[in-house]
Amino acid sequence: MAELLFIPRSVEWNETSITILNQQKLPFQTEYLELKELEDVWDAIATLKVRGAPAIGMTAAYGLALAAQQYNGSIAEFQKQLQKARTYLASARPTAVNLVWALDRLVKSVAKATSVNEAKTTLIHEAIRIQVEDEDTCRAIGEYALSLFQEGDRVLTICNAGSIATARYGTALAPFYLAKEKGVHLHVYASETRPVLQGARLTTWELMQAGIDVTLITDNMAAQTMKTKHINAVIVGADRIAANGDTANKIGTFGLALLARSFGIPFYVAAPLSTIDLSTKTGDDIPIEERNPEEVTHLAGTRIAPEGVNVYNPAFDVTPNELITAIITEKGIIRGNYKTALPALFKEEESIETT
Repeated sequence: MAELLFIPRSVEWNETSITILNQQKLPFQTEYLELKELEDVWDAIATLKVRGAPAIGMTAAYGLALAAQQYNGSIAEFQKQLQKARTYLASARPTAVNLVWALDRLVKSVAKATSVNEAKTTLIHEAIRIQVEDEDTCRAIGEYALSLFQEGDRVLTICNAGSIATARYGTALAPFYLAKEKGVHLHVYASETRPVLQGARLTTWELMQAGIDVTLITDNMAAQTMKTKHINAVIVGADRIAANGDTANKIGTFGLALLARSFGIPFYVAAPLSTIDLSTKTGDDIPIEERNPEEVTHLAGTRIAPEGVNVYNPAFDVTPNELITAIITEKGIIRGNYKTALPALFKEEESIETT
């Protein structure tokens, strides 16, 4: 019998506002915020109150739809205001491609609107559709990913690619939820993910809520853990996948891929098609966000480094495609020549849309 799990949600639409789970307060406080203005949405994305590429995209889509409800005048003026809001929201986080993907999808949905009221209604419906589709997508990713694991496997992950980073289930964490539902035991090892500690604060919290077996390690324990705990696989999410399969994900992912190659452990990337950016040819073309130095020099508000020390704080790194065993999408498991396989996924999508 399938087990009913508590799976927290990160984003909800309320007609006149957006409710988000404030991920900055986890795991000590479960706080929900009401976003009512465009600036509130931008701030929530930029300050990591909402995070995870799919969740960022959903929040931005709802934010654009929410802001558009205040726009009036001619349809031409409406489109200008919409583009301005789209550009503003897109500036909140530069690396996660889902942000721009969702915003552009909404703008495209009203390109042929003949009235402002029609456009406003369409934007809301399209944003809701993105969230519904993402839940189905995550479930499909989870089913494909679970097929790669066996009873008792020990799997390492980094950052948080779970239910609170998506509509439901997550991407890299989806197989663990589905395994729990089906009575398959998997043991998850979660890297803490310095400097913002998404693994320690978020991944462990949400997996424990669902009763999933999880062990926390610090980032510099990864090699020792792979060796002594007999890790069977590494699975991570993605913020952007280039056309050749190079993948940007949370800082520390590249290091795990190198370790996995050294130990002969498969390294999997789990991500929806919306994270694949065919316009970005290689990982060298992916913009890497650098964040506030205080994320490194301070811990829980307390300074842990000398005043005036130089800080390098990239939020992401890029894992080269040759280190990736497979990319798991809602359309299946991709291996081998990513330059050929990834574009083929979109040709299939185009074929479905035209039939």
